[in-house]
Amino acid sequence: MNTPTWLRRARQALLTGAAAVALAAGVLPGTTATSQAAVQGPCDIYASGGTPCVAAHSTTRALYGAYDGPLYQVRRASDSATTDIGVLSTGGYANAAAQDSFCANTSCVITVIYDQSGRGNNLTQAPAGGAAGGPDSLANAYAAPVVAGGHEAYGVYVAPGTGYRDDNTSGIATGDAPEGMYAVLDGGHYDAGCCFDYGNAETSNTDTGNGHMEAVYFGNIKVWGYGTGNGPWVMADQENGLFSGVNAGYNAGDPSVSDRFLTALVKGEPGQWAIRAGNAQSGGLSTYYSGARPNVSGYNPMHKEGAIILGIGGDNSKGSSGTFYEGVMTSGYPSDATENAVQANITAVGYTTSSGTGSLTPGSRVSLQATTACCTSDYVSHDSGDDKVVISPVTSSSSATTKADASWIVHRGLANSSCLSFESANASGQYLRHYNFELYLQPLDDTATNAQDATFCPTTGHNGQGYSFQSDNYPTKYLRHYDYTVYVASDGGSNAWDSATSWADDTSWLVDQPWG
Repeated sequence: MNTPTWLRRARQALLTGAAAVALAAGVLPGTTATSQAAVQGPCDIYASGGTPCVAAHSTTRALYGAYDGPLYQVRRASDSATTDIGVLSTGGYANAAAQDSFCANTSCVITVIYDQSGRGNNLTQAPAGGAAGGPDSLANAYAAPVVAGGHEAYGVYVAPGTGYRDDNTSGIATGDAPEGMYAVLDGGHYDAGCCFDYGNAETSNTDTGNGHMEAVYFGNIKVWGYGTGNGPWVMADQENGLFSGVNAGYNAGDPSVSDRFLTALVKGEPGQWAIRAGNAQSGGLSTYYSGARPNVSGYNPMHKEGAIILGIGGDNSKGSSGTFYEGVMTSGYPSDATENAVQANITAVGYTTSSGTGSLTPGSRVSLQATTACCTSDYVSHDSGDDKVVISPVTSSSSATTKADASWIVHRGLANSSCLSFESANASGQYLRHYNFELYLQPLDDTATNAQDATFCPTTGHNGQGYSFQSDNYPTKYLRHYDYTVYVASDGGSNAWDSATSWADDTSWLVDQPWG
C-alpha cells in the first residue's frame, strides 16, 4: 500500500524531532524539546507521548501538523453530486467556503468524515443494527456552524436518527488492549436518549454483551448510570452500561457539566479506565474517575471489537442527539500529561459560536425588533415557560435571561444556503421553526421538512423598514407577530394571523445588536 504524502511528512517530522517539542502545556517526562514545529496537532502530541492516533476525525481542522487531505465529504440535494472539503492550508482549518460554494442555493448533508491517521477508518452512513433499522440519516452540513481559529467551519449535528460508523477498521483496540479517545462536543446540545457516543463498538451492529464497547458518551440519560446534579454527564459506554465510575448507577465523582464547548475523554487498559473532561475553550482537564473496571460481571477483562461509531450506540440505538467537532482514538493508554497537552492544543483553537453582531451575516449574533407602532420595544423571544416563540419587551434593565432569550445566532439556511436560519443564543442546537404555521424553538430532527421549517429568506421590509423573512417552504408566508405570538402568515387568508390589517408592519423587523 502506498503511504500518503502527508503521512510520510508527518513521520519524517517525528523522526527529526520536530514533533518532540514542548507539548503545549509543557514537555512530557522523558522527552526533550527541540525546535517548535510550525503547526502541531493533537495527533502529533499523542505520537510524541507514545500513544499514536489510529483514527482522527474532524470537520473543523487538521489534527496533524502535516495533514493536507480532505476532512469530510458533502452531498448536495439539488443533484446528489458530492465534493470533498479540505483545509485552507497544511495542518490548518476547514475550507468552509468550498462547502458554501458547492452547496449554494440548495442544502447538503455530510456523507463521509475522513480518517486523518492514514489507516482509512472513515466514518460513513451507519447501517441497520439490532436496536433500530437503517441506514441512518446523515447530518445536515449547515446545522452546526462554528468558528475555529478565527475561521468559519461546520460541525456534525446529530439529530435523533442520525449516525455514522465503520465496522471494518485498522488499528483500533480489540479485546482488552489499551486505548484512549477524546471528542470535542457542543456541551449545550444533548438529551436523555440513547446514545450519543464516539468510540469503540461492535463490528456486528448488535449488542454482543458486557464489555464489548468503550466509547465516550455525553447526555443526561439515567437508565444505566449518572453523576451529581441533573446532567449532562460525560460517561463511558461499555455496552449494557453507561458508567460514571466503578459502580453501576450513581457515582458522586462525575459532575454535571455546562461548558458550551466540551472536551470529553475516556481511556482504558487491562484492569483500569478513566473519564476526564474540561472546557474546550479554556483551562485544563479534570479527572472524574480513574480506577478499576466496573464492579459488574463482564467488564474485566474487556471484549472490545474495534468498530467506530459516532452519534449512536453499538447496536445502532439512535434516539439521541449532540454535536461533534473533532475526536481521535489512540493505540495505547495515554498519560495524563499527554492529554493535558492535547487539551492545551484544543483550547488554542478558540472555538466560539459567532463572529460579529448586529447584521444578517452568517455567524452574527442579533436581536429582531418589531416595527409595528404598538410594539417597538418588543423583540422575538422564546418563551421561558414552553417552546413557543413570542414578542416581548426587552430593555437595558431586563434580566440576563430575558436578554439572552431575545438573542439569536444567524446561520446559513438549513434547507437553502442562500437563505437564513436562526439558532437560539442560549439554547444550543435549537432553532426557530414553524409548525402548523406557529413559531417554536426546537432542536432539529433528521427530516428535510424540518430543515425547511427552520429556513427563512430575507427580503426588504414590507413597510420599508428593516427586513421581512419569507418561509422557505411556504413562499407566500412571512414571519409575523400577531397577538404577541409569532407565526408564518400570508397577506390575507383563512387564519386569524393572516389578517391583512397591519400585515406589512407586523412582518417587518429591524435587525439590532443582540441583547445577550
